[in-house]
Amino acid sequence: MAKQKSRNDIRLKRHARVRNKISGTPECPRLNVFRSNSHIHAQIIDDVNGVTLASASSVGLKLENGSNIAAATAVGTKVAEEAQAKKIENVVFDRGGYIYHGRVKALAEAAREAGLKF
Repeated sequence: MAKQKSRNDIRLKRHARVRNKISGTPECPRLNVFRSNSHIHAQIIDDVNGVTLASASSVGLKLENGSNIAAATAVGTKVAEEAQAKKIENVVFDRGGYIYHGRVKALAEAAREAGLKF
């Protein structure tokens, strides 16, 4: 009898499918999102050189509750500010296999409002 796959296993498979299609370059790096039950993280990654250019998380911002839309908005704004400080304007969005809804959507919209283009 086959072992049932967890939700995270299914998400990782979906993320791998998306990652086959998108990649970050020095000119247009990848904005990656990771969402856990208690926090949210965002990184801007240059996949060609294997370097993280900017990052922000609800842990690093020391937010009282890192698992709500307000925290995701704060993280999106912070990662966009860090990117602009390093002269990064255009990124490709990698939702990490999560559906574009709720916290992931809030982070993306906050990053757009703060000046990132994707």
